[in-house]
Amino acid sequence: MFPLQHFAGLSSACSGERQLCCVAHMLASSYFPHTPRQYRGFSDNEFSGSLEPLDHNREMSLSDSGFEPGGKRNFLQLTDKDGEQPQIASDESGTADSSGLDDSSQERFIGPLPRDATAGCSGDYSSPSYSYSSILNKSETGYVGLVNQAMTCYLNSLLQTLFMTPEFRNALYNWEFEDLEEDPVTSIPFQLQRLFVLLQTSKKRAIETTDVTRSFGWDSSEAWQQHDIQELCRVMFDALEQKWKQTEQADLINQLYQGKLKDYVRCLECGYESWRIDTYLDIPLVIRPFGVSQAYGSVEEALQAFIQPETLDGPNQYFCERCKKKCDARKGLRFLHFPYLLTLQLKRFDFDYTTMHRIKLNDRMTFPEELDMSPFIDMEDEKSPQTESCTDSGAENEGSCHSDQMSNDFSTDDCVDEGICLDSTGSTERVLKPKSMLTFELFSVMVHSGSAAGGHYYACIKSFSDGQWYSYNDQHVSKITQDDIRKTHGGSSGNRGYYSSAFASSTNAYMLIYRLKDPSRNAKYLTVEDFPEHIKSLVQKEKESEEQEKRQREIERNTCKIKLFCMHPVKLMMESKLEVHKDKTLREATEMAYKLMELDGVATLDCCRLVKYDEFHEYLERSYEGEEDTLMGLLLGGVKSSYMFDLLLETRRPEQVFQPYKPGEVMVKVHVVDLKSETIASPISVRAYLSQTITEFKQLIAQAAGLSAEAMRVVLERCYNDLRLLYVPNKTLKAEGFFRSNKVFVESSESTDHQVAFTDSVLWKLLDRHGNTIRLMVLLPEQSPGTLANRTLCQKVGDDSDVPLDGSSGNRKSVEAILEESTEKLKNLSLLQQQQQLQQQGSSNSDSQKSSDTSDFELIESPTQEADSNSSLCVAADNRELENRIRATAGSSGGASSDPCEERSDSEVNNDRSTSSVDSDILSSSHSSDTLCNADSGPLQLANGLDSHSITSSRRSKAHEGKKETWDTAEEDSGTDSEYDDHGKSKAEAQYLYFRTEPCSQDDSSLDAQKCLVVHVDKRITLAAFKQNLEPYVGVTTTQFKVFRVYANNQEFESVRLNETLSSFSDDNKITIRLGRALKKGEYRVKVYQLLVNETEPCKFLVDTVFAKGMTVRQSKEELLPQLKEHCKLDLSIDSVRLRKKTWKNPGTVFLDYHVYEEDISISSNWEVFMEVLNEPEKMKSMSQLAVLTRRWSPATMKLGPFQEVILESSSVEELKEKLSEMSVIPLENLDFAKGRGTFPCDISVLEIHQDLDWNPKVSTLNVWPLYICDDGAVVFYRDSTEEPMELSEDQRNELMKKESSRLLKTGHRVSYSPRKEKALKIYLDGGPAKDPGQD
Repeated sequence: MFPLQHFAGLSSACSGERQLCCVAHMLASSYFPHTPRQYRGFSDNEFSGSLEPLDHNREMSLSDSGFEPGGKRNFLQLTDKDGEQPQIASDESGTADSSGLDDSSQERFIGPLPRDATAGCSGDYSSPSYSYSSILNKSETGYVGLVNQAMTCYLNSLLQTLFMTPEFRNALYNWEFEDLEEDPVTSIPFQLQRLFVLLQTSKKRAIETTDVTRSFGWDSSEAWQQHDIQELCRVMFDALEQKWKQTEQADLINQLYQGKLKDYVRCLECGYESWRIDTYLDIPLVIRPFGVSQAYGSVEEALQAFIQPETLDGPNQYFCERCKKKCDARKGLRFLHFPYLLTLQLKRFDFDYTTMHRIKLNDRMTFPEELDMSPFIDMEDEKSPQTESCTDSGAENEGSCHSDQMSNDFSTDDCVDEGICLDSTGSTERVLKPKSMLTFELFSVMVHSGSAAGGHYYACIKSFSDGQWYSYNDQHVSKITQDDIRKTHGGSSGNRGYYSSAFASSTNAYMLIYRLKDPSRNAKYLTVEDFPEHIKSLVQKEKESEEQEKRQREIERNTCKIKLFCMHPVKLMMESKLEVHKDKTLREATEMAYKLMELDGVATLDCCRLVKYDEFHEYLERSYEGEEDTLMGLLLGGVKSSYMFDLLLETRRPEQVFQPYKPGEVMVKVHVVDLKSETIASPISVRAYLSQTITEFKQLIAQAAGLSAEAMRVVLERCYNDLRLLYVPNKTLKAEGFFRSNKVFVESSESTDHQVAFTDSVLWKLLDRHGNTIRLMVLLPEQSPGTLANRTLCQKVGDDSDVPLDGSSGNRKSVEAILEESTEKLKNLSLLQQQQQLQQQGSSNSDSQKSSDTSDFELIESPTQEADSNSSLCVAADNRELENRIRATAGSSGGASSDPCEERSDSEVNNDRSTSSVDSDILSSSHSSDTLCNADSGPLQLANGLDSHSITSSRRSKAHEGKKETWDTAEEDSGTDSEYDDHGKSKAEAQYLYFRTEPCSQDDSSLDAQKCLVVHVDKRITLAAFKQNLEPYVGVTTTQFKVFRVYANNQEFESVRLNETLSSFSDDNKITIRLGRALKKGEYRVKVYQLLVNETEPCKFLVDTVFAKGMTVRQSKEELLPQLKEHCKLDLSIDSVRLRKKTWKNPGTVFLDYHVYEEDISISSNWEVFMEVLNEPEKMKSMSQLAVLTRRWSPATMKLGPFQEVILESSSVEELKEKLSEMSVIPLENLDFAKGRGTFPCDISVLEIHQDLDWNPKVSTLNVWPLYICDDGAVVFYRDSTEEPMELSEDQRNELMKKESSRLLKTGHRVSYSPRKEKALKIYLDGGPAKDPGQD
């Protein structure tokens, strides 16, 4: 047993000094809906149990003390000896203040209070007990935090500092907003005033700042921009000054934060001094001077350096107006007076000119809690009254005088005395204070944690009420100590010299704010009782708003939110979200759903009801008859964040009656099958019990569908295409595998089909076809040889009926008959053209044709004449123009050939990167394909990041050892070497012949109905058979058109594997048919790009062509050149071009003329090669040679020369240097070289190339580290080591930097020195940025 004295040990954990006793609440009930109010909002008058004090000093078990065993609840009330409750800790170290939420919503625990948070506040984010209630509860410190919108920590830190400044807060409270003059939403002072009131009076843990930023004119995107806190301070003060014009607060910022200093130059020969008065709001202090490795150690040292004068001598001499010549002079700054609130900015952000990056200086800089500013008043100015009349910087405030006469040059009106202006009343009388009063006390340290690229701000602020330091880290406020303040000095524990900043802590002070210690001016915070009347009114308004928000939260916590569906009589299935209070009845919820689904006028309320629904299984779980007055909280099982079910608003016609849905029933969707018409009807819903037998289930279906139960066959589809005939009469539905939602097919006829085995029956074939048929949208070629009017003559069978299941012909021509007829006709035409081409070859003795099985057509065009009415010759009519071009004695003229490079739309170019520029272009070479000029380079990318190569090919290794690994080609992919003959026909009998077509709907605006065909096809059909079925609609044989599958974003990729099925396709997938010869055995489609080494864009796409296995490089060039001439207007000789490997944009191995594809050169599907035009005869004769691209760098002119190719006989560094020396006339001993970095053309900024590249690596051969030049196409830079870099002024360097940035960005290369783009910080006084009307 658990002894009572152990349990009583809680008393010491609940309170430090209070002596507690335990009172047990023993309840006989095993279930009690509430707990005592101290813990879960239980009120005293609701309690019905007995109270019995427990003596925790006694040695007795809990059961002996009256605790109920057996899982029953026992409640304890903890009180002290006076009957008072101990302090109850909230989730985070806060008080028991429950104003943010009702006690009922808070999970509380009894235990020791957590320790106060320590410095920094970054640890506050990792509280393990962070909860919703802790967000709303006020911190134990009594102060309220600010919510970080996203990256607004800099704003929160500044706002908290201003709020904790008594003089600023009180002055803001004294300002009264006139709502008649300005919109409160855009009034910055009003929103700040309102925020300060909430920070002082709210009981929340943190307040939103969105209203303040909205008054700045910022949108939500500004929340994701981090800015400098000092910059925000200046911009905000400027905005407040503009808003406070002509008010009592007009000069508030200057009175509190503005100081004055003198900028002077004094001649060291005659003492003549020229000066100017400047004002400042903060003093920027340098952390580490430029060019110096040692940082200043303290704020005092940095202040002394700030006023330390510099001597102007040598070339920097000053022209003295009195001496009338250039003289040595002393230039510096003198503080004339300090502001009441002294702001010091520690300049931790700097720019490193070596790395050209912004950096943060984390060096240690100490700052005192009390700062004496008297040592920083210049002694010479102190001797005189220093009553300059200058009040602002500018030309009118400049003057010059001799130091001995300075007292006579100033009036006594301004009374700038002893470095501090103490005018708080605005009168002309000033109170003079001795230097000993120039003591400032620190009260705010704004800390930055992070780097120059970004970080986090928070503030450490001292309260003037109790002298306690607090950390304000966004919504977290906690107490800190002086040790925590000292940790913000920055630096590291040890001295690391110059690199100490790199190893130092990144959390350090960035801005310091001091207040002058002057009892006569130091103000106290206004209390709520002392608020002005307009602030009291604002407090009351905010209190009411907060109470309303609290009530709204209470409603939200008691509101059930559940998905609602409705089978709308007009709009079909609708979906929404029903939000109903838990205390609303089902009748009231139904009325709410009725209005939500907009059924008024469509159905009456009494014809609607809510039922329990499972959307996933489309299952109606149950209805709620007789429970119309039941509360929704009980029906839904309480208020939950999500529910495992949904609700359906069911409707009926007035004459119908709602069917009751009982728990335990299953829903069955019944499809009636008609074997005669070979149709499957839409489903009807039937509800049944899992315990019912098949016989009983058939009776239900017979009643619902009006069928005969005796001859009924029921087929259950358990999962996709898994068909089971239910033939055991006494077997239950549960035993047959029925679930919550099911799908069955029923057939009831007197046919003999039920006498054969189910898998051999017509019913099974029909269901099998139904489960495997997909609907494809096929886009036919624009200029197909057969017009759509002619094609429709050939597709009557497809348009009217399905293909018979047994493959037998009907009264009309089947698709197979059309295919056979059109294919034979096209074969004859192909043979005629083949004979003609052989005759042309014999007469011309041309060696450009390397293949003996050529069957390609010349460029053809769609006929413009109408088709012949004879449907049996529709294919011939479609190809009339083709036939006329083939026959040598043809007398009739067809349409004129269209230009293959004619202009096309952008969408066509983007969607067809690897096809003909005209859909009807069928090339005349067996090793060529259709071409396209001036298309974008590079392979198309799929949405998932794969390129076309990964879609159309896969890596495959040969079975026998020793044979090299090759990529799939058309020989392997097409299936023509095994399963299909040379014409792509299946050698075996086709198993899946279902193929039906119909014209596209005119309503589909995304497709051109004149060119679109809807195809219903068995997805188990092969691509070869699919193409055969499409022949009559395309008008050419399967070898003369290509199939492209359309993916997301209209990306198209060719389907080339003829032996693969359409199983990867799904309903409504799009297919594009393009004319052009399909690949034969051993052929590869190749993209050809032109390599232009000295152009801005060195890679230009030219054409698509076809290379064949066993072809030599020279033969492929012979095939390629006529295409380049015809399509790209490039008239080149065969010896003036070379082909080379292309890897992304990098030029690689040079292919020699005698190389053979697949023997010497590995080739793959969708291969890419470079075609390079040579300015001189080819020098590459052997694979042992190495072609290197070189470029000269001239430091004296800061320019890079053009690329020049160097052919090396070996991989020797000496040979490379000798060739470079010979080419550039640079002495061998002065020649430096380095390998380029990145992808071709290895662009680099001229500002970086001299020092960033690895010049003159200590190697003797090129094929070792760090060069690794093992293949053709490597880029090598070289220079003259004796050539000194050009000396650039700062302006020249900046100008060159801009030019280089622009140049490298155009070429797509990264500019390492480019600064991070930032959005300027602006506060808009008119409520938002002005929009240029012409910007749209």
